Amino acid sequence: MLPVSVSKLEPNADSKPLITAQTLLTRLSTSLRLALSHCRPWTDFIDRTAFAKPASFSDATSRLRKNFSYFRANYLTILTAVLAFSLITHPFSLIILLSLIAAWLFLYALRPSELPLVIWGRTYSDIEKLAILVGLTVVVIFFTSVGSLLISGIMMGIAIVCAHGAFRMSEDLFLDEQEPFGLGLFSFVSAAASSAAANAAAPVIVSRV
Repeated sequence: MLPVSVSKLEPNADSKPLITAQTLLTRLSTSLRLALSHCRPWTDFIDRTAFAKPASFSDATSRLRKNFSYFRANYLTILTAVLAFSLITHPFSLIILLSLIAAWLFLYALRPSELPLVIWGRTYSDIEKLAILVGLTVVVIFFTSVGSLLISGIMMGIAIVCAHGAFRMSEDLFLDEQEPFGLGLFSFVSAAASSAAANAAAPVIVSRV
């Protein structure tokens, strides 16, 4: 009889970050759809008959607070759309920003701890990777057009939100008492971040046990 050796197929280590990235994107997309589902009807948001000049500055701030509590998911959508439009109209800055985000995801956030980063024969630790990524982030934000573009887009979105909140009358708005205040702003970001952190910490805990 001829000797036969059966080799067990080991899972490819490079497929783990891809699976983790797909899970993160799926949960982020689900959380984003959940946040957008809390948007108030856009017909109420742009109702022309509901706009009037505020009587005073205190009236404007009162309207802004109540409108922000009622239309906060709509305001987040507008802010995101303005920021996305600013980035799309500047493709070079968009490529730089996406490259930076990809570097953070695939070199640090989604990279398994047991898979070291080796470049030109040198192995980089987690602290070294974090220091390099932080340095790259500082350079991209403060020494390229990305930082000014992000700031201008955010400021433009905030100006639109403040203008709408000050001129939109809030007497016909009734906020649901059971609805938490923080829902709709950055809850989907925090939920996705928590899920990603839990997924990243699980293999470390299992390996230690």
